[in-house]
Amino acid sequence: MLGVSRVIGTRLRNQRAQQPRISGKPPSGRYLSLRERLQMADLLRLGCSLRAIGRELGRHASTIKRELDRHRDSKGRYLPRIADHDARRQRRRPRERKLQTSPRLRSLVQAKLTSHWSPEQICGWLARQFPSEPHLRLCPETIYQALLFHDDGGLRTDGKPRLRTGRKIRKHRWRTGPGHGAVVKNMTMISDRPAEIETKTEAGHWEGDLIVGVGSVSAMVTLRERKTHYGIIINLPHGHTAVLTNQAIITALSTLPTHLKRTLTWDQGVEMARHQELATATGLRIFFAERSSPWQRGANENFNGLVRQYFPKGTDLSVHSKEHVDQVCKELNTRPRKSLGYLTPAAILRTEEQAHHLRKLPR
Repeated sequence: MLGVSRVIGTRLRNQRAQQPRISGKPPSGRYLSLRERLQMADLLRLGCSLRAIGRELGRHASTIKRELDRHRDSKGRYLPRIADHDARRQRRRPRERKLQTSPRLRSLVQAKLTSHWSPEQICGWLARQFPSEPHLRLCPETIYQALLFHDDGGLRTDGKPRLRTGRKIRKHRWRTGPGHGAVVKNMTMISDRPAEIETKTEAGHWEGDLIVGVGSVSAMVTLRERKTHYGIIINLPHGHTAVLTNQAIITALSTLPTHLKRTLTWDQGVEMARHQELATATGLRIFFAERSSPWQRGANENFNGLVRQYFPKGTDLSVHSKEHVDQVCKELNTRPRKSLGYLTPAAILRTEEQAHHLRKLPR
């Protein structure tokens, strides 16, 4: 449409997606001026309150407080000309890139990106790992800017995906139309599931699904526990009938204690046609989500997205060995999660097992 190459079009789109930079124009009324800062200093010497200063300047009292908190010197004095100079310097764009000026920080971020950590996980881990070193803090947007917008972050992307999702630009999400699956009989719907499961205060409530390979020949069972976010992957290289799916789930959960096998929520796929046999063999209460409602199994849908990073759509899943699948599962369960306070699902699951064992010991 524009008469340019695809490369130029992509570059234009990326530039359009970037956040606008603040230019070097004189500050507008949005920012405090030097005159206002001088007046503020005079009113402070006269003993006026923050609210009185705000009324005099036509500013909110919280604006005055933030200005004083930000620009007082080590002795508690507010010097208006120095404050104005510092404010202008801090607003200057473009700033020096933190990833570019700190080789140590850049190498830490690069190592975690290579291990397929998300920017949010990296930033949470940095804050937890180096609490007394604020120069090693980042916000996720800094990493996204460096990877998606070539923002001189110094991160290497040669030979490796830029992000674990593999995408190169930001894009809007859209929903596809509803699907039509096979009918499973004698279902207990998710609306009948106990309300306390939603609170995630009790471990042992699982969500499951299949991810399917090319031609719907091979598949993998994915299970995720709601509270601990612990995930399980079982390869089904020779088909995904109801019998094979049941066997895979029974084997995977056989090593878990009874208190970690309470409920399972699945979609209405035909692989659950023999769900009553599965419930008898495992002791699970099985519930079914509504049709075309993946958000009702949000924990599992999120886990499927992580799994697809290693086993992309449109590929043959039967070629992966059990050892490789187990290694992927281990890697996913040892990643920190924001919702877990940047602890790992494996650590939280161990805590649940130990806590239950302690409760059973005689007092």
